Amino acid sequence: MIHPTAIIDKNAEIAPDAEIGPYSVVEAGARIGKGCRIGSHVVVQGKTTVGDNCTISPFASIGGPPQDIGYKFEPTEVIIGDNNTIKEYVTINRGTTKGGGVTRIGDNNFIMAYAHIAHDCMVGSSIIMANGATLAGHVEVADFVIFSGLCAVHQFCRVGKYAFISGLTGIPKDVPPFVIAAGDRAKLYGLNLVGLERRNFSKEEITKLKRAYRILFRSALPLKTSLKIIRNELDGDNIAYLIDFIETSTRGICR
Repeated sequence: MIHPTAIIDKNAEIAPDAEIGPYSVVEAGARIGKGCRIGSHVVVQGKTTVGDNCTISPFASIGGPPQDIGYKFEPTEVIIGDNNTIKEYVTINRGTTKGGGVTRIGDNNFIMAYAHIAHDCMVGSSIIMANGATLAGHVEVADFVIFSGLCAVHQFCRVGKYAFISGLTGIPKDVPPFVIAAGDRAKLYGLNLVGLERRNFSKEEITKLKRAYRILFRSALPLKTSLKIIRNELDGDNIAYLIDFIETSTRGICR
């Protein structure tokens, strides 16, 4: 299942049923899982693990050195989970020693053409990154986030679960879970109601999140006061996650 023009290092580990297309390169230390389909002209560099049933389209570059001027060729890695689709010209860089040494991507993600995931990013599962979406170094993305085209996330930012990032958006601070963020310096524009309904959130859960959003972002109350009110008046796992996300933010949150 490996095209004769592909270059596969003898120290790479390739599952017996993996497909590798013409002119692709898989370097020493790489591991390609079961059922993977790698198109033509793909480069998989360094210590890169690709899980099972992933599809990588032509001209993607996976596991390249981080774009960090402090990187001194230390043995860092990329770990990619199962059932991911990685489209044309996507770039995913290895980690750095100062960032933990690993760039990690979960399962069931759909990463469209020209998207970039930089060093030391921690990307969850069931995420969509549209064309040209960019994550700078050390970004943390929780599950079920959608990034529209040509948006960019500043290094060390976090994006909470079920958030929706609009096209051409610049993210300078943390984006709370469950919300829509848009703008050249992102502002919040309400809950991601369509996304929550698609993920089968109950009416009761959505009502609680609507109330929490109004208290946090539509009142003139200080943030600490808003969080105290929400903690006292609302309950549930989603509310607890929202409160914890905001309280543990180090960069501050988009408002």
